[in-house]
Amino acid sequence: MAKSLQEQLLNSGLVNSKQAKKAKSDKHKQQQQKNKQAKSKRGAEDENKKLVRQHQGEKKKKDTELNQQREAAAESKAIQAQIKQLIEMNVVSKEGGDVAFNFTDGKKVKKIYVTSTLQEQLSRGRLTIVSAGDDEKRYELIPTAVAEKIKLRDDSCIVFVGESKADECDEDDPYADYQIPDDLMW
Repeated sequence: MAKSLQEQLLNSGLVNSKQAKKAKSDKHKQQQQKNKQAKSKRGAEDENKKLVRQHQGEKKKKDTELNQQREAAAESKAIQAQIKQLIEMNVVSKEGGDVAFNFTDGKKVKKIYVTSTLQEQLSRGRLTIVSAGDDEKRYELIPTAVAEKIKLRDDSCIVFVGESKADECDEDDPYADYQIPDDLMW
């Protein structure tokens, strides 16, 4: 059987047993150090992979949120286009109007000039005033049925809807006997 180099050196007398043990322990220490370095490299690689996965997850989440925001913006833009189209297709002309009709837009009182028939239709709730145009406030008259469709999409466009008069009166109303004239302007 072949002898190891250490045994051969001991037999020839070139090294003593103390030196052989020291060489063996040094070799063992070097091997352990190499193993530790390999483990730390693997640990660093695992940590790097973990960081990369975490970064990819964060990026994917951010991309998803950004896509949702883009989709919401596109949907909002499409709804605004539908509203604009509904208004343009169903606008009632108020040309030749000489009767002032007052209404509130938020906290401000606004005035448009309409004909007397349009005024009656507005007060009875057959026509609705909507705001058209983003840059400048422009008010248009449209039928109330179309205004209901617009209200389903975005109710902030609806400015004024007249109340349709019901024949029933409240029994406790102290002013039930008094009729409000149609030509009353406020």
